[in-house]
Amino acid sequence: MPDTRKNLEMVAALLHEQSTVSLATTGENGEPCLAPVFYIADEALNLHWLSSESSLHSQNLSRRAEAAAAIYRPTEDWKHICGVQLRGDVSTLTDPDRRDAIIREYCERFEIGAILRPAIRWSSLYCLRPRFFRYIDNARGFGYKFELAREAEGWSLARSSE
Repeated sequence: MPDTRKNLEMVAALLHEQSTVSLATTGENGEPCLAPVFYIADEALNLHWLSSESSLHSQNLSRRAEAAAAIYRPTEDWKHICGVQLRGDVSTLTDPDRRDAIIREYCERFEIGAILRPAIRWSSLYCLRPRFFRYIDNARGFGYKFELAREAEGWSLARSSE
């Protein structure tokens, strides 16, 4: 469990420091679709973002409520590649209190002013609940990675390059 806790802390640090996720969904005919969206991560490492229900990725999620995603630090040096790949189930949050709290945090983080508030009010709030993480950090050594899987009793280390 100590390694798992340390690994989850590394994933959490990256999720909280970055702001954009490349969200992969499955299109109507099975084709892969990718969309960059601003997100915030909560204490359980769930990702939250706002989108119009008419956007392609929202339409895809209405048909198949699961996604893959990638979050990474920008770099131009292979020795500094660091990122997380994840997969999980997606839902919309409709509980008014939880929705208001997350939207308030989202607006503060991204300094969204009054001009965009009406659009936000009409947007859906999505939640990606990860069931798998793959963390990669070449600064720790070329090919350094570990994988975590969510099980009924919590997160466990599925694979490690150490």
